[in-house]
Order: sequence, then structure tokens, then C-alpha cells
Amino acid sequence: MVEAATAEAITATWRRESARLVGALVRMTRDIDLAEDLAQDALVAALEAWPGQGVPANPGAWLMTTAKRRGIDHIRRADNLRRKTEELGRAAEEVSAMPDLESQVDHIEDDVLRLMFLCCHPALTPESRAALTLRLVGGLTTTEIARGFLVPDATMGQRISRAKRTVAEAGADLELPTGAERTQRLDDVMAVVYLVFTEGYVATAGDDWARPDLVKEGIRLARLLAEIAPDEPEVHGLQALLELQGSRLPARTDAEGNPVLLDDQDRSRWDQLLVRRGLAALRRAEELAGRGKPVGSYSLQAAIAAVHARARTAAETDWLRIARLYDVLAAAAPGPVVEVNRAVAHGRASGPDAGLAVLDAVDPDTLRDSPLVPSVRGDLLERSGHHAAAADEFEEAARRTRNEGERTLLLRRAARARGLAGGPTD
Repeated sequence: MVEAATAEAITATWRRESARLVGALVRMTRDIDLAEDLAQDALVAALEAWPGQGVPANPGAWLMTTAKRRGIDHIRRADNLRRKTEELGRAAEEVSAMPDLESQVDHIEDDVLRLMFLCCHPALTPESRAALTLRLVGGLTTTEIARGFLVPDATMGQRISRAKRTVAEAGADLELPTGAERTQRLDDVMAVVYLVFTEGYVATAGDDWARPDLVKEGIRLARLLAEIAPDEPEVHGLQALLELQGSRLPARTDAEGNPVLLDDQDRSRWDQLLVRRGLAALRRAEELAGRGKPVGSYSLQAAIAAVHARARTAAETDWLRIARLYDVLAAAAPGPVVEVNRAVAHGRASGPDAGLAVLDAVDPDTLRDSPLVPSVRGDLLERSGHHAAAADEFEEAARRTRNEGERTLLLRRAARARGLAGGPTD
């Protein structure tokens, strides 16, 4: 039995180092599956060796050295040894220099960035990009990813396998794209990280209102991306947004696990360390933008989240500033979800009728299956005193959602509105 402290150290090391490990091995072998196998072999070796020998002083270097040595053994045994001779020599030189991992940080971080770009290859669907990123960069098991997205293990395993096969068939390599392609791929990487976070923050389906494991993983990936792309303002904007929104997680449910809306949250329960980290990341994004790089949608959303974070109570929220920021966001990154959120902001800043006017302009077909529009309309109608109509909207939103926690919340709001209207509440 592995002692608890050693097991914890191995788990922490794997979660911290797996992306660097797999990235370096993909560069060495040009084979995603083989790289994963070698990384897993190194993990198994740690599980076998560390309980007796103790955790090494530099556990990441130990894993890297072990994996690369096994990679060399594999290459030596391969039928195509002659074709791999030059690569083998390079790998052997790397292993001989491996004990000091810190001296290779820049190169390894490049490998992680390359791996993130590879996982977000344009040949993949957004869902496959997210799964492959969580697997290769996040170091999550297939079971963990499947649980996060509420699909069977076999389904997620097939999705990941297909994604690897698609990348291989597309002839993708670890070379970083340049110019417009790099910009597009970086946008894809950020979109995947944001998708991971938002799926955790408000789960699409299932019994739970949120999935903290995906929230934390999204924040971790955003921090990693900020480390390896430090001159990109939107990367820092994304980190700021996730840190600030993630800070609310402890207050988003009550003691029984029921959802708690933003206005009703106990802000003393917000994670102040995440708030500080988020505000610092936002300042960095704004500094870079001030040097001529454009402000993007993540930075604007982070600025909105910062207004909430700086308000000590819900009543102190500067909704007028939030409404103005949403106007800028709508011009920079137009879309129906932005418009719905803009309706909320204007409804708070200028009264529910102003919010309803913005909401009425949203094409109802674009979010037909989402509970977002009727839930926001219900909130605005409730604030304007039209309780019966608000109840109808909340009930419609409850019919649309696949998240049981959200459904419970919406039905509770519908019952309250129905009661205020003088109608039956059951």
C-alpha cells in the first residue's frame, strides 16, 4: 500500500508535470499514443519506486528522465530503428542533461504550448478539442473527463481515440503555427479552456448545479496558458475572468447543495485569493492592451466580473458601468448570449423595461433550446411586478434545462412569483 503522503505527492506531481512530460515525449516520438504510454509507464515506475526510495528532490525531472529512457528503449526495439537513429541520438543527449529540469524550463514550456495547439487542431470538433486537452494537457483520466461531461467512459474513450486518430491523419505536428493561423489557433485554445470552465461553473446537464473539479481545471489551464503566452493580453483576460468567476464558487450553493443566485450570495464566502489573482491578471491584460494590443471579449468580461468582485454587497454593484461594458462587448463580440446578459445589465441599471427592450430584440430562434432567455425574461418581469407572466417564463425555462439543480431553482422562483400573483403554487 502506497503511504498517503507519497500517494499525494505522486498525484500532485503528475497533475503538475504531465503536460510537460507528454509534450516533450510527443516531440521526441512524433506519436501521441506512444507518448501517453511512456508517460504512464513513468507514473507506474514512480508508484513502484517512490514509496521505498522516497520522493525525489526534483520529481518532475525524475519522471521525465524515466519516460525518455523508456522511449529510447522502445526506439531501439522498433523495426524502423535506422530511420530513428538520428532522433535517438538527440534523445540520448537530452537524457544525459536531464537531472537539472529547471535549466530546461523554457524548452519544456514550449512543448506544453505546442501540445495545447495540437489538441486544438482545426480538424477536431470543439468537444473533441476539450476532451483531448483535458486528457493530454490536464492529465485527467478518461473516467474523470467522462464524469465531467456526463457520458459513459466508453463513449469518452472513443471520442479521445478518434481525436488522436484525426490529428494523426491530418498530418499535424508540434510546430507552432505562425501569423493568422497562430492567432486563430490561440483563440481555439482559449475557447477550449473557457468551455471546460463554463461546463463546470453551470453544468449543462445532471444533478449538480456546478462541477468544482472542472472549474478548478479550467482555472489551472488558464494560468498555464498565461505562463506560456505571457505577452498576449487576451490570455491574461481569460485568466482574470476565470479567477474572478471561480472565486464565487463557495457561495453558489447553500449547505444542502441548492443553487444560490448572485444577488443572494454571502460575499464573505467568495475566495479572496482568487479575487486578488483575477484582478492582478486583469491589470496585466490592460497593461498589454495599453501597448497597442487589442482588448478582446475575455478581458471585457473580466472587467465586468471585476465590478461585481469590488462590490461589497449586491446593492453596491455599479450596474451602470456593467451596462456600459456590455455595450462595448456587444460591439466587439456580438452574439445572442451577450445580448441576453446585456438585457440583464440594462434592466438593473435603467429599470426592467429597458432590459426587456434589449431582450425583445434577440432572435428567439437562436437560443430556442436554452433556458437562458425565459429565465432572464422571468427575472425582468418579476422586477416589473408582472408576477404571473414571470412565473410562466420561469416554468418554461425549467422545462428547457437539463440541469436538475437549475430546474429546482427555476421552479422555486416560479412558485414564488405565482404566489405573489395570487395564483396556485403547486
